Amino acid sequence: YEALAASAGALRHRDLSTRRLEQRLERRAVPPAERARAVETLTRAGLLDDGRFARRRARALAARGYGDAAIRCDLERQGVDAELAAEALAKLEPERDRAVRLAATAGGAARAARLLARRGFGEDAIEAAASVAENG
Repeated sequence: YEALAASAGALRHRDLSTRRLEQRLERRAVPPAERARAVETLTRAGLLDDGRFARRRARALAARGYGDAAIRCDLERQGVDAELAAEALAKLEPERDRAVRLAATAGGAARAARLLARRGFGEDAIEAAASVAENG
């Protein structure tokens, strides 16, 4: 019961991946069997869903101006498996389009390229966006 209550409390504040929730419960010294039961119960109830978590997190990071590599890295750090991360990225607006829009506010091709590289955009997206920034 303690694990379920702690899990529900954590999920009330924000969405978590299964792995992050398990780590929280482990830090609270919840026994493995109880952790597993809590995860299973919350998953069946639809409160814990790694696919939904990955899609929401990817959308939020893309909206904040991050590229696919940065988003993938963040999702993996959050405990999302590579397949779910790839599915979440596939549902986003194309990286090139996001890069072009972000580059338009960067003030020049060189600045745009540096900004996009820092934000985890791929080489193709950076080149396309820098070209648009340079040529207007």
